[in-house]
Amino acid sequence: MLESLKNLLPQKVSTSPTDLNTHGRDESYPIQNPPLAVVFAENLSDIRAALGWASANRVAVIPFGAGTSLEGHVIPQGPAISLDVSRMNRVLEVRPEDFMAVVEPGLTRKALNEALKGTGLFFPVDPGADASLGGMAATNASGTTTVRYGGMRHNILALQVVLANGQVLELGRGVRKTSAGYNLKDLFIGSEGTLGIITRLTLKLHPIPEHIHTLRVFFENLNATAQAAYAVMASGLPVARLELVDEVGMQAINRYLGQSFPEKPALFVEFHSSTQEALEAESGLALELMQEAGAIRIDTARTQEERTAQWEARHQAYWALVNLFPGKEYLATDTAVPISKMPDLVAYSSHLLRKLGLTGNILGHVGDGNFHTLVVCEPGDPRAEVFSERLVEHTLALGGTCTGEHGVGLRKKKYLPQEHGPALGWMRQIKQLFDPQNLLNPGKIFD
Repeated sequence: MLESLKNLLPQKVSTSPTDLNTHGRDESYPIQNPPLAVVFAENLSDIRAALGWASANRVAVIPFGAGTSLEGHVIPQGPAISLDVSRMNRVLEVRPEDFMAVVEPGLTRKALNEALKGTGLFFPVDPGADASLGGMAATNASGTTTVRYGGMRHNILALQVVLANGQVLELGRGVRKTSAGYNLKDLFIGSEGTLGIITRLTLKLHPIPEHIHTLRVFFENLNATAQAAYAVMASGLPVARLELVDEVGMQAINRYLGQSFPEKPALFVEFHSSTQEALEAESGLALELMQEAGAIRIDTARTQEERTAQWEARHQAYWALVNLFPGKEYLATDTAVPISKMPDLVAYSSHLLRKLGLTGNILGHVGDGNFHTLVVCEPGDPRAEVFSERLVEHTLALGGTCTGEHGVGLRKKKYLPQEHGPALGWMRQIKQLFDPQNLLNPGKIFD
């Protein structure tokens, strides 16, 4: 059967153990399961050919970009081929006058911003990892700049997708708004490859800010840090980034990156503005609010190098913690709540860690109510899953969601009936409509 696939797509199908193992895992999910083969698609025709072969042979297809997902999105649940789009990595068009770019799905976010140098524009969605843009769309990724610029759903104008039957759909338009019919584009954003394969994206670009002010603000305890973050958001200030890192995270960052930050809970804050006067007024008010909330030290990143080092520290927080506790397993949560409930959930998470006798750190995008708890445990320790379940239950009781940005994948499936109720049945019907053979990433989002 695989020989026929190799004949169909010469030089583009691999069954080498290295490629199979790479495509049978993601960044953090503990289970690995290699596919039957990896198809390295280079164009739309390759994708349609692979889907046609999969349909004829009743073999599942799992889209694969950079492999940076965290919830098991790319791990086969049975016989499957991995459809790798990393070779489809071109910038097809940049239209600075319209603030948009058209790209292929395998292009990474850093490569796009590199290609935009000289235009005065950038693509803001920043999940930390150098993820593929197609994968970021498939999981509706967001990150440190979401509080100002929004996540992927807010920054995608149009998509080209291929359905399981090979039909190509053009969804959305290259305009800032449209009211023409059902919004099918947004249905595919966050669908995790279960409805179709994304083959082209039209993205919204933003002007690079003229003035940037970046701060590190340290507090005596986690509760004061969370309350300060809420005070800044409640003030209505146009914050560009507002990130929380607890004392465990700061300790890990210091050891991993050779830094000497105070090992206290901190807020990493950034403002973007078009004038220096506005920037000073906005950041000055934020400083007053944080001082009133109990800030014990405030550092300013004044140069581009200092700003880069600060956000590199935030982005490396996950790997820093992994390095601090070698040989352990890690469970990452991804809860999000209404902004006013964020301090409550941070306090509950910290309390629950202590109650269960677990080690972990709390960090995340508190400016939009989304944060992560990375739980460190011995392999097979059931307390990590107990922590996750109780945290999600409390999150849902506060009106929140079990995943703010990572997506459902395999880990979050069990929480969806409680979060969505009867609407989950309609999601299943949508899946059946677009993919009646259940070939596209089966077993993800729901069984």
